[in-house]
Amino acid sequence: MVTAAKVLRKWKLFEGDKVIWMILFFLGLVSIIEVYSASSNMSYKTGYYWKPILQHGSYFVIGVIATLLIHKIPCRYFKLIPLLGIPVSVVFLVVAMFTEKVNNASRWLEVAGVGFQPSELAKGVLITTVAMILASMRDEKGAQWRAFKWIMIMAVLICGLIVPENFSTAAMTFLVVLIMMFVGGVPWKQLGSLLGGLTVAGAALFVFLAYAPSSTLKTVGELPLLHRVPTWADRVRDHGPAPDDPAEYNISANPQVTHAKIAIATCNVVGKGPGNSVERDFLPQSFSDFIYAIVIEELGLAGGAFVMFLYIVLLFRSARIASRCERNFPAFLVMGLSLMLVTQALINMAVAVGVFPVTGQPLPLISKGGTSTVINCVYLGIILSVSRSAKKKRSGEADKVEAENENSEQMAEAFE
Repeated sequence: MVTAAKVLRKWKLFEGDKVIWMILFFLGLVSIIEVYSASSNMSYKTGYYWKPILQHGSYFVIGVIATLLIHKIPCRYFKLIPLLGIPVSVVFLVVAMFTEKVNNASRWLEVAGVGFQPSELAKGVLITTVAMILASMRDEKGAQWRAFKWIMIMAVLICGLIVPENFSTAAMTFLVVLIMMFVGGVPWKQLGSLLGGLTVAGAALFVFLAYAPSSTLKTVGELPLLHRVPTWADRVRDHGPAPDDPAEYNISANPQVTHAKIAIATCNVVGKGPGNSVERDFLPQSFSDFIYAIVIEELGLAGGAFVMFLYIVLLFRSARIASRCERNFPAFLVMGLSLMLVTQALINMAVAVGVFPVTGQPLPLISKGGTSTVINCVYLGIILSVSRSAKKKRSGEADKVEAENENSEQMAEAFE
């Protein structure tokens, strides 16, 4: 009798790191359950109760198919991504600025009837470009001085186009680039100068957003490409300590943060159970930006810790894959993509529990989304592709060692 396991082994559908495949499976399982639960209010209003889960499930299936296809591609071909990806990303980001605004931001673009956020594509292209620069411009001491210049040109270009409409995505992507430069051995003098400048600029921006008069913010918001500044200021100012007197607390002033805190505060170790959330009916974007609060409410602290654990394991498995790579490019690529996914996940979680100001970052592979889910699955496919080549290298080394041991034993027997 032919079992499913034998068929999978014969077709070699799921190659690469098995742990990462299991992480994708568990994240997908949590995503489908929690998106269906968090979308119940929307389902009730439309009267089509199966639409959210069928729509999200369809995108996730497409994403898994994309992962299966991408992880079969040899990782050396990913070096071609920047050649086409950089100009396409620049064009898409520029065009997106002139599209219709949604929630005071022009982030969406429609191509052939399919809507997507160009920033989701651009940040992956930038990570791939940085990996290629770090791999090609290096010597025995680490990254060359010119590598820093080219990385900054690419990062400023892409992140600069993302900033006006999505500050948090630009900042997160630039943070990942910084970590990649640190790991890639960029000279400390260059990194130190950059970090010093960023610290001064960040402090100045924070002071301006936190304390500038409303009239000044309104005037700045009317300038080209700065229309989101008042929104940034509101998010910084809303992220503060709650008043000591509960009667002074204004729930309607910041409903997302308030209901997310209520959802977390009313959970226990095991939660209320899947589908039993109460705050999903009051929490805006409960199926997207704040889905982690619903995860904790329904699955409890144990469920929330398990989801966080999956992302941490993804980062550590990616680091292990990178350490096995024979060449620098796939090592930097897998670390960059995993850092991007895990950093975004940690930021989303920090927002949901009230540690970080509201950013609008979805939880990768769990939040309801279309092209973002597919693109994140593509990134996992690239990581799995690298793990395939690293695994083959390790297997080849093991076979070589075994052959050398056999030869040594034969020589020993001959001398005896």
